[in-house]
Formats: sequence, structure tokens, C-alpha cells
Amino acid sequence: MNEQIKNNTLEISRRGFTKGAAGLTFSFVLGGSVAGHMAKAFAAEGAKLNAWVTIGTDGIVTILCPSAEMGQGVLTSLPLILAEELDADWSKVKAEFAPANPKVFGNPHELFKGAQITAASVSVPGYFMPLRMAGAQARRVLIDSVAAEWKVPAAELSTDKGFVIHKKSGRKISYGDVAKFAKIPAEPPKITEADLKKPSQFKLIGRKDIGRIDVPGKSNGSAKYGIDVQVPGMVYASVLQAPLEGSKAEVLNMEDVSKIKGVARVIPLPFGVAVIGETVEATRAGRNALKVKWDTSAATAANTDSEKNKADYARQGKDPAAKAITEYKVGDAAAALGGAAKTMEAAYWSEYCYHAQMEPMNAVAKVAEDGQSAEIWTGTQFGALAAGIISGILKTTPDKIKINQQLLGGGYGRRIWPDAAIQATILSNITKKPVKLLLTREDDVAAARPRPMTHHVLKAGLDAKGNLVGWHHRLVSENVDAVAAPPRFQATGGKDYIGARGLDQAFYAIPNVQAEYVREVRGMRVHAWRGIGAGYNKFAAESFVDEVANATGKDPLAFRLELTKNHPRAQAVIKTVVEMSDFKRKRPGRGMGIAFSDYHGAFSAGVAEVSVDAKSGKIKVHNYWVAADPGLVIQPDSVHAQLESSVVYGLSAALLEELTVKDGAIQQTNFNDYQVLRMSDLPEIHTRIVTTNNPPAGMGEIGVVAVAPAIANGIFQLTGKRLRHLPMSAERVKKALA
Repeated sequence: MNEQIKNNTLEISRRGFTKGAAGLTFSFVLGGSVAGHMAKAFAAEGAKLNAWVTIGTDGIVTILCPSAEMGQGVLTSLPLILAEELDADWSKVKAEFAPANPKVFGNPHELFKGAQITAASVSVPGYFMPLRMAGAQARRVLIDSVAAEWKVPAAELSTDKGFVIHKKSGRKISYGDVAKFAKIPAEPPKITEADLKKPSQFKLIGRKDIGRIDVPGKSNGSAKYGIDVQVPGMVYASVLQAPLEGSKAEVLNMEDVSKIKGVARVIPLPFGVAVIGETVEATRAGRNALKVKWDTSAATAANTDSEKNKADYARQGKDPAAKAITEYKVGDAAAALGGAAKTMEAAYWSEYCYHAQMEPMNAVAKVAEDGQSAEIWTGTQFGALAAGIISGILKTTPDKIKINQQLLGGGYGRRIWPDAAIQATILSNITKKPVKLLLTREDDVAAARPRPMTHHVLKAGLDAKGNLVGWHHRLVSENVDAVAAPPRFQATGGKDYIGARGLDQAFYAIPNVQAEYVREVRGMRVHAWRGIGAGYNKFAAESFVDEVANATGKDPLAFRLELTKNHPRAQAVIKTVVEMSDFKRKRPGRGMGIAFSDYHGAFSAGVAEVSVDAKSGKIKVHNYWVAADPGLVIQPDSVHAQLESSVVYGLSAALLEELTVKDGAIQQTNFNDYQVLRMSDLPEIHTRIVTTNNPPAGMGEIGVVAVAPAIANGIFQLTGKRLRHLPMSAERVKKALA
């Protein structure tokens, strides 16, 4: 992204500046090749990135955040980036969510090409340079306005903590006072990357004493999530979700449910059966009393069975005639494997996973009387998508749909698809009242958009000296892009960016690599899950790296250092985590496993210290160490927090989390039968940042990726047995140890 923006100027149209009683508002539009690139990729009329900052006459600087806040800290980190170049007084900065408008607030990252979506840990990488340039532009306008007012050369003026300063005369003036007289230039000043601060000049970025904006409200209970929204005149809705898409509901006791006190209507719909009522309790009672006969004959997923389907997945993994799409290729892996002195092969599995976000799906929708506009209150990762779909439902235009972004009580990819907002809108349009939809946990699980079940077949070829010369990784899975990102699925000829992430071996010195995927069509609503495909692909790959090392008599650590010899950043995180964990020291009764991963420009390595109870099959992780190189660090505490959070998520998925599917329907219902990690099973988590001067990378997911393979590799070191199936449940462990 740095290279894309380099040497471009930031242009501001005169319409972009407005001055009024509240102060001065700056509207910034990226010009040059970036705007052209996004315009071509995103929309016919062009996708532009605007970063808006308002300076009030009271000195308050309001900066809009274009991303969703779901605990990853962007409500602080993104405004902080702009405030850095603006030289704002951070104590006077207020952050607010930007509206859902991708033409103005779209993320220019190559992955999104101007879409306004919060996913894949690319909010900071995507917005970093645009926000810096926008802040510098606003600062220049303030300086020029003061220079004209004081009749001094602009070059003699500087800024610091919300003041414009003239050192020669000792005068200084606050930004709030400048806003009272600031002049709008006929030709806005141009800013290039050369005008930006050097990292050594940063006053806000990288500081450890700046806390997150959202934490106080979350601590004292004043923070507002989607589930907290109340609007005048609203009714409540609960929906007994259809067990699979394409189901048809026949309500067998409509009259009885309608008589329940507080229930106003029972409405069968394609997505389930809705109960409308005056209170949450009434809708919940009505939902629980429903007797529904489901016709699933038209559902694609009707024959999906997560256990029975494994035979098909395994067959596709082996079949040379299967339709495989290449996702990553270096050299000629087939020739290298064919001519190898020794070959190895192993198969790995992972099961469906539920997002298990703590806040069940919800939304409030208020459709106008004429049905041509609507206002939505929800916590969403993709408000623009919600506006687009809802406008289609109402047969209007996206600008007529106002999305009021709320805090998210867990996203992890689940809140990309706006099904709750869609359902609430449909119900509001039917009832002609504002509707607050709250799913029960049971319906949240039933409507899950899970991480897909996957099968992996890996092959390695070694020469006579034991060098790894060939690598083949075949992933068999449902295509996540086909469900979650159909335009990209079509544009790439059927590739799966989400599901195939992590198949590559870009940082290992393997001369011949073929990574491919074979698509299974099962009708499940598979979606992005924290760490996306890297979570299962790196489990298989990093476990297999250990297998290759052990089969050739090499130390797994030394083998990884050999493979990463051409990549200093990869070597640095591996060496750091080894030093942190005292990796080579023997622990009686415990195993030590290591794994490495990259993810969207970030690098990490993890070490797990594990033991296992052979009788119960339960794995105990005693310590987990993770070292990460995120490039330039915006907020150190946030990086550590995200690493810890990711490790917890990775541990839970590695050891416990599993959805089973029969006849297309998810069998689990709540946390009693969908197990997640308990606090009593949490290990000591040790994090360290490996500081570099590289552009910033996102940190919300990198910590997930190495956890599972590090555990599996530790178990092998301890027991000599390989665990090749996620989750590494007690039953699977006992079977492996038998």
C-alpha cells in the first residue's frame, strides 16, 4: 500500500471544506493513481477514500473512524494516525464512526479495493497512509490560515498539541481559535509522502500511555452495543431460524402461539418463523412454544453430513483427476516429487467451527411508511453491504438506508454478513413499526456461518541429502468466497481467497511448491472465521514441516531456521520465541512444540508447552509464548491484547470447538454442547513484539495461526504420536495414543 500511495498528492476540492458555527470540517479525497485504481476496481463512478476531521471552535477535534470496533482497537488506532500528522492534542480528540459510504470511506487495501469492510486485519494497513496524508493536509491548511491572519511566512510556523506556534514572536493560537477565522484556499495545498513525519518525530504513534477510547465505556457499562439499542415505538422479534437455507416452514400451532400474552403476530418467512411481541419475554415464550414442520427438500445442504461426507473429501484429496485450482505455485512440484530420493505423505482434518461471539446476532430496523427508506442500528463489519442488500429488498437505493454503527460484542467474521439487519428490516416493513430482533443463542447457532470442514493431503520430496525439494498441499473444502464474496469468486475464476489463505509457502526456501484446492459443494453457509484459511492450512502445513524434520533426523527448530534463511523477519520471530520460551530446555513430562506463520504482512512464531493425561485424553497447555513482528506499532498495548486474545481463540479451536452437521442442520445448540475454552484451562500467555520499521500490519488474527500446530508438535515431542485432526479432542487423543 505504501508503494501505491508513494509520490501521490492528496487533493481537496473546495467543496470539501466547510466552515460554520461548529468549526472547520475538512474533507479529503485521495487523488492520483490510487483513486483511479479503486475506481476501476470498486464502482463505475469511482471509489474514493475520504478521511474527515472536524475542528470545533471549542478545540474539540472529531475524527471519523471508517472501521467497525469489535475489540481490536481501531476506534482508537485509526483516529490516532490522523491525529499524529495533524499534531492534535489527544486529550481533545473525539472519535466517531463514519457512515457506511464506501465511495468516501472505503479501504484502499489491495484485498478490498475500496470496499468499506472490517475484516482480515487490514484496517490499519489499508488506512495508514491515507489517514496520515489527510492529517498533514489539515495541519497545512491551519498553518496557512494563521500565516495569512498574522502576516508571517508559513515556514516560520510550527504546530504542537493543538496549537499553531510562531517561535520568533512567541505567539501561539489553539486550533479551536483558528477554526473561527480559517480561510478556505482557492487551490488547496498539495501533500506528498515526503511531507509526512519521520517515525522519530511521532508524538502519539507507538506511545504506551495512550489507552483505548472504547475501554472506559466498556468498563463502566455506558458503552452501547447493538443489543442495547432502544428506539421509540419499537416492537420485539424473535426468530426460530430455519435449520438450513431453502427450508420451508409449516407452523403447526399458529393459533396457540398467537394467544400467548404479549405476542402480536407469528410470521412464517423463508429464513424462519418470526414472533413479534411487546416484550423480549413474550417473543421468547412464543418462539419456544412454536411447533414447526420443516420441508428441506429444496435445500442444497439437505444431504450434508459432516461425518459421512468425510469419505468424499478423502477421495477428492487423493484423486489425480479431481478438479483442482492452483492457489500458489513455485517451480515444478510434480517433477520434484517424481524425482525425489524420498517422499512423504500425510492427511489432516479440521471440523466446522462456530464463531461463538458473545453478543448474539441482533439489529433494530425502522422502515419508513412508504417503504422507500430505512434506518438500521446494528453492530456490523460491513455496513455498506447491509445498506446495499436492504436497498434491494426495499427496491430503493443505498443512500436511502442509514446504518447506525454500534460496538460489536464479538465479530470474528460472523458480523460481515448482515442477516440480522436484513431480517429486522423485512419484519419492520411487514409490521410498519420499528423492530428489534434478538436471536436466542440457540438460533444464533442454528444460523451459524461456520468455518468450513477441511481435508488436507500433503506430500514432501527430499533429495539424497535430506533437503526439502518438493512440496504439494491439496485442500479439500467448501469455497468460502463462493458464499461470502461471490463477486471475487467469479472474478478469480473460482479461487477461494478466504479459504485458501495460508496455503502458500512464501517464506520457506522450498524450490518447488504446488498448493491447490478442490471444491466441495455442500450448501453450508461457510464464512470467514478468525484467521480465515490460515487457521487450518497452517495447522496442516506446520505440523507436516515437523513430520518432515523428524523423518530426516533434523531438529524442527533448526529445520525452520534453515528454511527461512532468506527471510530475516521470519528468522527474527522464530529466534525470539525460542529465547522467550527457553525452547531447548527439557521439561520432564512435558513437550515443547514450535510453529511459524505469516499473515497479511505480519509475522509470528509460537511455542506451546504441553502435557497430556493418557487416561482422559485431555491436553493441558501450561505455557504459550508468541513473538510477533507487526511492522510499525501504532498502539503497543493493543498489539499485546490482540495477541493474547488470538491465542485464547486459537487454543479453544485447537482443543475443543466442533460443529457437527446432519441432514444439513447443525446439531449443537448452546455452550453446553459447543464447548469453548474455560478460564481454568487457560495457560500462561507470554507475548513479545519484535520491532521493525516496516509498514504496519494488522494484529487481530496473526496470533491464532501458530497455536494448533505448536500444540500438535509439542504432543509429538512428548509422546511420539501425531495429532492430525482439529479439534484435538480427548477422544481423538486417546485414539492416537492407543
